[in-house]
Amino acid sequence: MKGKQSGITLIGFLIVLLVVGFFGFMAMKLVPAYTEFMGVNKAMSQVASAGVEGKTLDDIRRDLMFKMGFQYVDDSTIKPQDITLKRVNNAAELHVEYEKRVPFMYNIDFLLHFEKTVTLQGNVGY
Repeated sequence: MKGKQSGITLIGFLIVLLVVGFFGFMAMKLVPAYTEFMGVNKAMSQVASAGVEGKTLDDIRRDLMFKMGFQYVDDSTIKPQDITLKRVNNAAELHVEYEKRVPFMYNIDFLLHFEKTVTLQGNVGY
């Protein structure tokens, strides 16, 4: 009596392996950019919770850049002009918006756009 075979063929296995490898390589390229953005989020939260009473925009930028250094955020990722302050409903908001280009393969790049806003505690001295 002949039994029915079940399972995946060698060609099917190679195709599955190729697809999994492609998405694994893509994740390997993109995950560091997102972990860096999580470091930016954490640094912004620290600046917002510390209070900014009487600080100027330059002081806040310097403090944020210092805290991002501890979160392993690359200095070339966020420029000082990417950090802005906005006045909304009688409260100051710290806004960071930047783009990061991640090379993928050959002439294909990923362009990631990150944006985060936090409300600051205290009065900012403009």
